[in-house]
Amino acid sequence: MCCPEVVAVTASTASSDGLKLFDSPFNIGATVVGVLCVLFSVVFIWTGYQESALPVVGTEMSLLLGIVGFMLALFIAVVAFVMAAFMDSGFGE
Repeated sequence: MCCPEVVAVTASTASSDGLKLFDSPFNIGATVVGVLCVLFSVVFIWTGYQESALPVVGTEMSLLLGIVGFMLALFIAVVAFVMAAFMDSGFGE
């Protein structure tokens, strides 16, 4: 427990260009799906908290249904953002 090991920063990690959310149509589509799912998750949690009906569908929401919808939509959003950031479409190569 004397001293922590120092790791040198290489050129590949220092000049990383970050996430590639808008590089190809596949990445743009996955980003749009992720943003829409985040918005849907906010709608789910809000309508569940208010115990009102969903705007278009008309389903009566309870707090439990709102939380379940929130978690499901947020999970899909996280998966879509990971796909947008780290996957290539594979088309046209």
